[in-house]
Parts: sequence; C-alpha cells; structure tokens
Amino acid sequence: MSTPTLSDPQPSTTVAVPPFPGRVPWTAVAVFVILACGLAWLVALPLWLDGSGLANPLAALLLPVMMFTPGIAALFVVLAVQRPRPRSIPEYLGLWPLRPLKRTLWMTVFGLLGSALLVMVGVFLAAALGLVQLDLVTFSGFAQVLQNANPAASPSSIPVGLIVLLQLLTIPVAAIFNGLFALGEEIGWRGWLLPSLRPLGTWPALLISGAVWGFWHSPVILLGYNFAQPNLLGVALMIGGCMFYGVLIGWLRLRTASVWPAVFAHGAFNAAAGFLFLVAVDGTAADPVALGPLGWVAWIVMAAVIAVLALSGQFRIQPALQRRAPR
Repeated sequence: MSTPTLSDPQPSTTVAVPPFPGRVPWTAVAVFVILACGLAWLVALPLWLDGSGLANPLAALLLPVMMFTPGIAALFVVLAVQRPRPRSIPEYLGLWPLRPLKRTLWMTVFGLLGSALLVMVGVFLAAALGLVQLDLVTFSGFAQVLQNANPAASPSSIPVGLIVLLQLLTIPVAAIFNGLFALGEEIGWRGWLLPSLRPLGTWPALLISGAVWGFWHSPVILLGYNFAQPNLLGVALMIGGCMFYGVLIGWLRLRTASVWPAVFAHGAFNAAAGFLFLVAVDGTAADPVALGPLGWVAWIVMAAVIAVLALSGQFRIQPALQRRAPR
C-alpha cells in the first residue's frame, strides 16, 4: 500500500448537520422577544403620546414600520447573541436557497390561496351561524361604502358585482405587495424563532412562537386595533388568533424549510381581511370579536384545517433546515 503524497486526491467528506438546532438558544430567545416587543412599543409610541391612538395620521405609516421590528430583532440576535452562530444565516432563516424550487413554489401558491380562502370560509361560516347577513346579488354594503367614499359622484355605470370580482382577483397581487411588509415579521417569527424553538418539539414550537407573535401586537391591540377591545381581552384574542394561524403558516415553514411560503401566506391573509365588507348587507354591524379575520369564528375554520393536516401526518414531514456541510 503506497503512502499518500500531497498530490494524491483526498476523499471528500461531509459534516453531518442536524436537521434542527440541538438545543434552544434561550438567551438569544429572551433577547429576541424583549427587543422585538420593545421596538414595537417604541414605533407605536407616537400613537400613545397625543392620545389620538389609531386616529393619528401617522398610524398609516407606523403600523407598516412596526412590522419590520421582529426581523430587526432576529438579525441582531443571530449575528450578536446566538451561540453557536448558524453555519449559514440565510439558510437558517429560510431565505436561501430555495430547495427544491418546485416544492417551495407550489407551497407558496398553496399558502397564498389557502390563507385567502380561510378568511372567506370564515365569513360564510359566520353567515351560517346567523352572525351576519350577506348580500351576494347586489352587494349593498359595498355599494354603500363606495357611495360614502364619494357622495357627490353619480352612480357608476360599472356594476358593483364586477367591482367586487376585480377586488377578489387582485388579492394575489395585493398578497405579493403585502408580503414585502410581512417579510419583516416572518424573518422573526417563522424565520428565526420557530426553528430556534424546534428542539422543544413541533407543537410546543408552533404554539409558543404563535403566542409570542400575538403578544407582540399589544401596542396597537390596546388601542383598539383588530378587535375594538382596547384591553387585556383584546390582547388575549390576538394571542389566540395568532396561535391558530401561526400553526398553519408555521407548518408551511417546517414543511418546506423556507420562510417564503409563510411570507406570502401572511400577505394574502392581510389582503383578504376586508372580504366581509364586500359581501355584507348594508347596515351590518360586524362584531370583530366574532367576525374579524382572527375572530373566534375564524378559529373554528383554522382548527378544522389543522386537524386535517395533523390526521394526514403533514406535521411529521419536515426537511432539514440546513444541508450537509462540506468538510
């Protein structure tokens, strides 16, 4: 047997990378939660200082800015706090590479369309429960909204039903636009926090990350955002809604090892949030606690979808977050 020389080719080896982190980086998790929530309160502070709350003209600017605070917190902890630092930060966060591309794209489409359908099915379930009346013929509620927006305008020659149809067809486009803002949140919640909590198990990681996500909304929920409940009940409702929906888009993240399906699913959910106002009867007083996109009626719909995914074994299919590393 000859002795290898410097010119002899050496066998290639790989270092096995565990499919998930071996342990929860609790220090980094604590810093992340404090920083994300602290920055959210800092951004929302002008809405509190003058007492105008969500009526403040700055609200339209500050709410989108607030959505980037989880992403900022995630980048800070992954660069400065988490030890050991992930071998590939973009890969750990689910940003890149997209592998396999076909699966990631199809799951992105599934998440986008599925999120919009969740909102719509919730509205029809509320109607079936007698909580709201719908007008799917003349769309009287939306017609009145258009009239109120421009009282001096003459009745439009375009049928209201056609305008409603165009609104629905633009949801995928709005989902992509909203995804640019949802990315700021998803880098934090599903990109970093969910895989960092994954050593606890699939369900604890999904539920805890969803609960933290809901609590993070407190600065605006306590101003009456989403549920018109500026109190601890509103915060609890937001936590519950985010836990249910967080399980679904968290599943997209774990199923694909990519954050992008969750990003555009989140964007689509926000884009479809006003569906009720397109189809409700004129004069409908919608209780957001029940009829909001994260209200308790929507919880029933999301729980049914979660049950189907769980019973079909979908939560057990989780590709590795990181590839094998060449030595």
